[in-house]
Amino acid sequence: MTRVAAIDCGTNSIRLLIADVDQATGMLSDLVRTMRVVRLGEGIDRTGEFSQGALARTFAACDEYAALLAAHGNPPLRFVATSATRDAGNRADFMAGVRSRLGVEPDVIPGAEEAELSFVGAVRGLPRGVLVEPVLVVDIGGGSTEFVLGGELPSHSISVNVGCVRMTERHLRSDPPSVVEVDLVEADLEAALATVASAVPVGDARTLVGVAGSVTTVAAMALDLLEYDPAVLHGAVVTRDQVERVTAQLLAMTRAQRAALPFMHEGRVDVIAGGAMVLRALMRAFGTQEVIVSETDILDGIVYRLAALNS
Repeated sequence: MTRVAAIDCGTNSIRLLIADVDQATGMLSDLVRTMRVVRLGEGIDRTGEFSQGALARTFAACDEYAALLAAHGNPPLRFVATSATRDAGNRADFMAGVRSRLGVEPDVIPGAEEAELSFVGAVRGLPRGVLVEPVLVVDIGGGSTEFVLGGELPSHSISVNVGCVRMTERHLRSDPPSVVEVDLVEADLEAALATVASAVPVGDARTLVGVAGSVTTVAAMALDLLEYDPAVLHGAVVTRDQVERVTAQLLAMTRAQRAALPFMHEGRVDVIAGGAMVLRALMRAFGTQEVIVSETDILDGIVYRLAALNS
C-alpha cells in the first residue's frame, strides 16, 4: 500500500486528496478528500493577475491542508495548478506562498497534461462495464475546460479557455442573466467548441463522461436531490433533455434562488449557470444524448501517477 497526496488548485477551488493506493489491485482508498472554494482566478480574465484577496484565501486553505497532511504522516505530495495560474502575471507570488506553506513547488501544468490526468482519474474511477470506448472525458473547470478522448489511454486532448468563472465574469453580470448576456456566452462557447472539434475527433466518442463541480451540481439538480450526495452522483446518467431543463432553470433563477437549492455549494452559487451552459453547449454541438457523471477526476489521476512513482 502506497500513501500519497495530491492538491488540485484551479480557478475556483483548491482540493486535497490523501489516499492509499494498492498497486496490486489498482484500488484507491480515500483518507481525506476535501475542497475549499477560494476563487483564485477572481478577476484574472480582466486584470491578468491574482488579487491579494484571492491569494490570501488560497494561502489560508494551504495552511489548513498542511495540518491535514501532517496528521497523515506527510506523504509524498504533488501540487498541481491549472488554468488561472497559467494566465497570471504575478504567479511567482502564488508559487512562493505555496512553497513556504507546503514545502513543494507547484506544478503549473499545461492543458494537455491536465486533460490526461482528468481522463485517467475519471476512467479508472468508474466501473468498466458502463464505459463504451472511445470515451470522451470533459472537465469543466473555472477558467478552462478540458476535452480528452481515448480508450485505455488518452489519444487526443485539448484545453480551451471557457469555464464557469470565466464565462460568468465575462458576460453573466445581471441577476438573473439577460438574454443578451446568455447570447454572448453562447457565441464564446460556439467558437471554443469549433476549436475542440478541429483537434479532437469528438464524433468518434461512444461515451461522454463529465467531471468537476459544474457537472455534478447539474446532475444533483436533474436528479432532484435533497442534498449533495457523491455516492448517488458517481456513475449517474443524465440525459441531454435533463441538462437542457436544468440549464434553463438556473439561468432564470436569481442568485438567492440558486443559493436556496439544498445541494448547492455556496462557492458555486454565482457561477453554476455558466458551468451548466458549457455542458449544454457541448452536448448540443456534439449531438450527445447523455453524460455519465464521475466524482473521480484529476485529483485521482495525480494520485495514481504519484503512487506509481513512489511504489
